Amino acid sequence: MQKRLLFPLATFCATTLVMALQKPVFLLYYASEAARYGFGDWCRVVWHGLSLDMTVAGYVTALPLLLTLLSLWVTLSDRTWRRIFGLYFWVVALVAGAVFAVDLALYEHWGFRLDGTALMYLDAPKEVLANVDWWMGIRQTLFFAACTALLVWLYRLLVRRLFLPAGRIPLRGVWSLVLLLLGGFDFLAIRGGVGASVANVSKVAFSPEMFLNQAAVNPLFSFLSTLGDDGSYADAYPFFPEEERAARFEELRGNRRAEGAPAAAGYASASAPASAEDAAPTGAPTGAPAASSGSVPADAADAVLRTQRPNVVVVLLESFGRTVMDATCEGEPVMPNMQRLKSEGVWFENFFANSFRTDRGEVAVLSGFPAQTLLSVMKLPAKAATLPSIARSLGEEGYATSFTYGGDLNFTNQASYLYATGWQELVWQRDLHFDAPASHWGYDDAVMCDYFARRVIELDAGGHPFLAGLLTLSSHIPFDVPYARFDDKVLNAMAFSDECVGRMVERLKASPAWENLLLVLVADHGYPYPEGIAYNIPLRHRIPMLWLGGAVARPRTVEDYGSQMDFAATLLGSMGLSHEAFDYSKDLFDTVNQPRRFAYYTFNEGFGVVDASGEAVWDCAADRAVSVTSPELLDVGRTLLQTTYVDIDRR
Repeated sequence: MQKRLLFPLATFCATTLVMALQKPVFLLYYASEAARYGFGDWCRVVWHGLSLDMTVAGYVTALPLLLTLLSLWVTLSDRTWRRIFGLYFWVVALVAGAVFAVDLALYEHWGFRLDGTALMYLDAPKEVLANVDWWMGIRQTLFFAACTALLVWLYRLLVRRLFLPAGRIPLRGVWSLVLLLLGGFDFLAIRGGVGASVANVSKVAFSPEMFLNQAAVNPLFSFLSTLGDDGSYADAYPFFPEEERAARFEELRGNRRAEGAPAAAGYASASAPASAEDAAPTGAPTGAPAASSGSVPADAADAVLRTQRPNVVVVLLESFGRTVMDATCEGEPVMPNMQRLKSEGVWFENFFANSFRTDRGEVAVLSGFPAQTLLSVMKLPAKAATLPSIARSLGEEGYATSFTYGGDLNFTNQASYLYATGWQELVWQRDLHFDAPASHWGYDDAVMCDYFARRVIELDAGGHPFLAGLLTLSSHIPFDVPYARFDDKVLNAMAFSDECVGRMVERLKASPAWENLLLVLVADHGYPYPEGIAYNIPLRHRIPMLWLGGAVARPRTVEDYGSQMDFAATLLGSMGLSHEAFDYSKDLFDTVNQPRRFAYYTFNEGFGVVDASGEAVWDCAADRAVSVTSPELLDVGRTLLQTTYVDIDRR
C-alpha cells in the first residue's frame, strides 16, 4: 500500500524532471544565441524554470492522485486501473511531446514561447505545411517522438513498480487522509506557491536578457494557460469601419505633428491641433474643478527642467486617489505631505488614471499605453514585450534602469513585463531582507521608502545617469499598517503611506542627489472614496501627479487635462527626447503642435473621457451613455478603445 501512495509523488517528480530537461535541450537547439551565456546562466535557467515545471507537474499529477484515492474505495481489477492510467499518460505524453517539438521550431520565428494563438492557424493546414521544409518536419518529428517516448517509458515504469495489487486495504480512512494531504501540496504546486501571485510566466523571469527568461518558460504551461484566449481582439469593439477608425485616431495620436507645424526644440514628435471647443471650454466635468486663478500655463519656451539629463525617479503611489488626498478626517488632512509638496514642484491639477487596476495603470505610466476593459496586456507577455517604454527610451540614452517593489513582482506578470520593456534590474521581496515583518503584500512603505531613498542616493553617487522606479503597497487592502492616526482603516493606511513618502522626499532633499533629480510622484489608480462613489465617473479616476526635485525649473500648476498614458511623452519631451514610439501619449507641455488635451480611462466594459469642455462616460455592456455633458467626447473614447484592441491584436 505504501508504494501505491508513492505513485502520485513519483509521477510529480518524473514530470518535473522531464520538463526541466527540456531547458538545456532548448538552449542547445538555439546554441548560437545561448553561447553568449555561461554555464551559470544555463543553471539559472533550469533553476528558475522549476517553478512552472512543477506547476505543470501538479496539473499532470492531479488525476493520478484522484484515481489513487478512488482505488482505495472502488474495487476494480489492477489490469483495469493500469489501462486507465495507460490511456491517460499516453494523452499527456503526446500533448507534451507535440508542444515541445512545435515550440522549438516556432520560437525562432515568433520570439516567444508557444501559446494558444498557434491554434488560430489550424484552420489553414495547407498554408501551415507550406512553411515546413522536409528537414524541419523530420527534425521536429524526432523531438516529438523522443519526448513522448521518454514520458511514456517513465509513466509505465511507475505504474508497474508502484501501482501494485493492494489486496485488502486496511486503514483506508487514514490512507485517504494522507492522499488528501498530498492533494493539498499538489494544489500549491498548481497555484505556484502560497504567495499573492499565482503561477504565470513572470514567475521564471530573472534576467534583463529576455532570451534567458524565455528559455526558462515551460512551453506546455505557456500553451495551456492561453488556451482560453483566442488571440482575436480587433473585433472586440467595432464602433467604426477600419478606415474611419484609423482616420479618427490620426487626429488623436500623441506622436502626430500638426500639418505645417515645425518641430519645437526638445519635442521630437507632434499631434493634431486642439479643436475650437478646447480653445473655448464651456464647462467643467463632474468632479473636475475649473482652472484655479494664478496658475501658470504650460509653455514650450518656458523650460520645465533646468537640465535635459536629470536622474529620473518615478514613484507609483498605490491607490492615491484625489478624493483621498483632498479628504480630511477628524479635522486633519489625510495626506498633509502631498498637500504641502504640491506647491513645491510641477503639479498636474487635472490628471487621471487610465484604469482601476495596478497592472493596467503601471503600463499606462511606464509605456504610455491605454488601459483595457476586460483584459490586461501585461498578462499577454508576447504582446507586452512589444510596447514602448520610458525605460527602453532612457536606456538608449545611456541611463541605468532599475525598479523596486517590496512585494512579489511575479504578481500579474510584472517582472516579465518590466524586463521585456527595458528595466535592467528588478529588486523585490525575494531580494530584500529586513528586520521587519512583511505584511500581506510585502514590506511596508516605511521600510521600502527608507530603503529606496538610500538606493537613489547611492545611484547618484555612482555618477551614472539613472532611472529608478518604486511601487508602494501599504495603501492597499487589507490596509494593515504599523500606524494609528485615524480610526478609519482605509484613511489611516493612506495617511501612513503619505507620511512614508514625505519622509523619503525630505531625505532626498537633504542629500546631494536632489540637485540633479527629477522625482515624479504619480498614483497607479484612484480609490472608491468616499464609500458609494460610482466606479465609472471621472472623479473616481482623478489622481495626483507631482514633479519634484532640483532638476525642476520652478513650481507651477498645470491645468491642462491629461492621464497616465501622457506621462511618457511629457517626460521625454521635457528632456528633449523623441517620443515617436508612443502613439497614444501626448506631451502636455507641447504648445507648438498643440495636441488635444483630454483624459481617457476605462473600466469594466466601458470608458470615460473628460476635458475642459465636459465629460462622456459610456457603458459598452449596456450600450448606453452613463453621463454625457460633451457629446463629441463619446467618439474620442470609442476611437481610443477600438484602436487599443486593434493595436493589441496586431502586436
